[in-house]
Amino acid sequence: MVHFALNPPIGSVLRPQDKLLIVANGAYGKRMAEIATYYKINHLLVSLNETEIIDPIQVKNLLNENKDITHFSMVHCETTTGILNPLKEISDVVKNYPVTFIVDAMSSFGGIPIDIKDLGIDFLISSSNKCIQGVLRFGFVIALKDKLKECKGIARSLSLDLYDQWITMEEGNGKWRFTSPTHVVIAFFQALKELEEEGGIESRYLRYKENNKLLIEGMKSLGFKPLLPMNVQSPIITSFLYPFSNFSFIDFYNQLKSKGYVIYPGKISMADTFRMGNIGNIYPKDIENLIESIKNS
Repeated sequence: MVHFALNPPIGSVLRPQDKLLIVANGAYGKRMAEIATYYKINHLLVSLNETEIIDPIQVKNLLNENKDITHFSMVHCETTTGILNPLKEISDVVKNYPVTFIVDAMSSFGGIPIDIKDLGIDFLISSSNKCIQGVLRFGFVIALKDKLKECKGIARSLSLDLYDQWITMEEGNGKWRFTSPTHVVIAFFQALKELEEEGGIESRYLRYKENNKLLIEGMKSLGFKPLLPMNVQSPIITSFLYPFSNFSFIDFYNQLKSKGYVIYPGKISMADTFRMGNIGNIYPKDIENLIESIKNS
């Protein structure tokens, strides 16, 4: 789903004469470059260390050095490690350049406050699941209408034509171009109601932060060290280093799975890690129960 949702804001937005700058510090930022390569879109990929945040000053220097850049894209929360890139500070830089700003907020929208208008984001990509807490199977793009209008005739894919999907919905009272994922849309609507009942994005953000704080504190008490320092750690997902050299992730995974918990393997090459997410219908008591289960494993 992530990959399908990322395609339209790249394949339907960039014209043959345009050039995309991608600054990536993980697998999902690099995936944007893969998409651009498949579409034969002119692009510049700057790959950072996976534990290094996207530096606003570096973005400024890149835009100054590459005057032909017309579009800039980045990942807000890079779940390769769990790092949270400084979106506000980067947007303050990007606003000063005549570039279209594309943000992958797949793992943050709905769980971290994002003022799209204030940040000057032209295209924001997210999904029906993740922090919205719906079910998987459709992605969406929030875009400026003026930018959408400029996309007519650009798409390199029939199915992933962002402009055509938008204009069909506008002129057809919300009708999808092709068969709609009805059950997923109903679940999404229900998830939005539940988000409102929780108190909105700010309240959900505070719950996620508390979950994450308890998770990290609890794991530290058991001898597990987080990969990232807290000043760049997102409240979404956390990478932990293996506690000792002969640590078996498979055994650890299976023990937790037998108790009703599922975690993620690591996704970086520079260290042996595993990842634990704390979004969704999860509350502090659930984190406490998890830590107790690990303690007794």
